[in-house]
Amino acid sequence: MLVLLLGIVILHVAALVLLLVSTIFSAWVVNDNSSSDLWNNCTIINNVDRCDSADTGVWIQAVQALMILSIIFSFIALVLFFCQLFTLQKGGRFFITGAFQIFASLFVMSGAIIYTVMNTMWVPETLWFYGFSYVLAWVAFPLAFISGLIYVILRKRE
Repeated sequence: MLVLLLGIVILHVAALVLLLVSTIFSAWVVNDNSSSDLWNNCTIINNVDRCDSADTGVWIQAVQALMILSIIFSFIALVLFFCQLFTLQKGGRFFITGAFQIFASLFVMSGAIIYTVMNTMWVPETLWFYGFSYVLAWVAFPLAFISGLIYVILRKRE
């Protein structure tokens, strides 16, 4: 049982770290002369950096809010798991923890979908590629969802 709990905590922490990294770092869309993330859109023109802030569109603010909500809900789920681990009765399930983690996964999925659909309005019309932060956001979605499902299924034993 201890190995199972340790595995679940590691899975949860891995999803939380991926959410943090994907939200913080500036590599959602990249090419040779520019990079774009949730907070800035930076371009190098004639060896001069030009960065526009993300307050130009409502959709990017929605993505920012969803990513921050996913981090908050995932952190709350981790805290709730440890609280329930010591207070839950024998045979009880971790429904609240699972619900918060599943909501976190749905928030990150919604944010990534909105960014995928709307990023052509934010990124210049040049050859670009999705960066590692974008990929990490999509990897965090199934990890958070799976850990949420495991929490819902998991029963406390003595």
